[in-house]
Amino acid sequence: MRQARVLGAGVAGLCVAAELVARGCEVTVFDPAPRPGPHGCSWWAGGMLAPFCEGEAAEEPVVRLGQEAAGWWERQGAAVDRRGTIVVALGRDRRELDRFARRTERHKRLDAEGLAALEPDLIGRFDRALHVPGEAHLAPRAALAHLRDRLERNGVAFVAEPGHPDGLTFDCRGLAARDMLPDLRGVKGEMAILRSADIRLSRPVRLLHPRFPLYVVPRAEGLFMLGATQIESDDRHRSVRSVLELLSAAYALHPAFGEAELVEIGVDARPAFPDNLPRLCRQGQTIHVNGLFRHGFLLGPALARMAVEAACEGTKPEFWHEDHD
Repeated sequence: MRQARVLGAGVAGLCVAAELVARGCEVTVFDPAPRPGPHGCSWWAGGMLAPFCEGEAAEEPVVRLGQEAAGWWERQGAAVDRRGTIVVALGRDRRELDRFARRTERHKRLDAEGLAALEPDLIGRFDRALHVPGEAHLAPRAALAHLRDRLERNGVAFVAEPGHPDGLTFDCRGLAARDMLPDLRGVKGEMAILRSADIRLSRPVRLLHPRFPLYVVPRAEGLFMLGATQIESDDRHRSVRSVLELLSAAYALHPAFGEAELVEIGVDARPAFPDNLPRLCRQGQTIHVNGLFRHGFLLGPALARMAVEAACEGTKPEFWHEDHD
């Protein structure tokens, strides 16, 4: 049985471990933290498996490879909701909806009645919208915990230490890998979680705005995750400005959010390369899986598959960089 080490137990590391287990490898995962938690940027993710919406700004590989994600997470036993994505814009920003439609694919145009049929609590709020039925979402924290438990049941050893390369190693440490990947940069993202009993949404809703775009992802028990900030910085300080922008945009989506309970504010820095695309970098027997930017849950499965194929089959997949320095 082939042995492999994985450094880092965020979404990338857990996806790689799952792919290794599927190939019959003996796997040890090293991470200083004993369980998934707020120390990792995966904890603060939105969990949107939305490749077509991401195509509005992301490169073509994100759209193509992201289509693997929902099925992969389902095969791992994670709870995936496949009700698609709603995209709306305020009346003064109607052109943003047209621009978004031109840059994306596989959406359906809705009038006010069609939107109300899918999301009754948005009735009267918007006279048109887009519905992207082929997209999905999950609860990131639950998915991480589930995958971690599943890997332990399948014999993966988790060691609460940083670890180091020894034999076949997959380095999935995110920004901590800048000691080996100096062109990694941090892209700060801030989020908020609200609780409201006055509004119900069945699927993620994106509110387009030329300066303050917003996505709202429904969670269980009346919770909603708000996100979309993207700041060129690797600091982890929560800023008043970003929180105000998130909350103002949520209020514009629906005034009921003005009375919601502010449950949590979170921030972290996502690892990205200069082109915002991920890389698989080989240094000796170590393969770096990094640079997933804002697409950890969306691209993690495809990157893990390609990294393990490269190690086990000698392929040179997409995003491959040999002997990166």
